[in-house]
Amino acid sequence: MSRTWLPQHLWTTEMGFGKYIRNVRENSGYRLNEFAELLEISPAYWSRIERELEKAPRDELICKSAELLGVKPDEAYVHARRLPPDMIEDLHRVVTMYRRRRYQD
Repeated sequence: MSRTWLPQHLWTTEMGFGKYIRNVRENSGYRLNEFAELLEISPAYWSRIERELEKAPRDELICKSAELLGVKPDEAYVHARRLPPDMIEDLHRVVTMYRRRRYQD
């Protein structure tokens, strides 16, 4: 199976959402407490997410954290191992497009 049509960073999601978002947050210069305040959640909860003691948060927090950190929401969803809401609404078409593209090569 050829993956040349996928960007390289999407070939694997070895890094879960928590580790990914923590890495981006730290590289962006946000402190945990400051970032949690911007997300309007408790720092303890966000810390558990970043340490992968909790699953990826609800969609609104994934989108808001991606926006604050200047990353594409799709990138965050990939690391959360979850489809973005707009793709879920049209899941049949998404799967069909994926299958066509995957077996085209």
